[in-house]
Amino acid sequence: MTDDHQLRVSKIQNGTVIDHVEAGQALNVLAILGIDGTSGETVSVGMNVPSDRLGRKDIVKVEGRELSQSEVDVLSLIAPAASINIVRDYEVVEKSRVVRPETVSGVVSCPNRNCISNADEPITSGFAVLSDGVRCDYCGSIVREKEIAANLDVS
Repeated sequence: MTDDHQLRVSKIQNGTVIDHVEAGQALNVLAILGIDGTSGETVSVGMNVPSDRLGRKDIVKVEGRELSQSEVDVLSLIAPAASINIVRDYEVVEKSRVVRPETVSGVVSCPNRNCISNADEPITSGFAVLSDGVRCDYCGSIVREKEIAANLDVS
């Protein structure tokens, strides 16, 4: 490629780069992280960027923030191929692939309106993580991978 056709996004000094996110999921990544533009984080988002591995991908760079394991666990549900790069002083000091946890709680809402987790009961939603989605611990409803973003409970 010539320099005129390369994607240029500035390096971050300190923070996290979330790479190899499925195309179209970057805004859901921001929602999971609670980033809505009001709290002042510097964020760079690349959407539908060409990728050898995925065809097209999204990239999210968050300045001044390293993700917690619970945030990475939730990201793994919508971006199972993602890699997490921790950057300090402009250098990648840690690089890892997301690993799906066996269970998640409190981050996905059950789509079954009759499920007890959707009633006014003092319980937290819980799901077993499957290879292609999640299964509700209470009613057994399955949320497929493509539907998880619509059922995220990131409030």
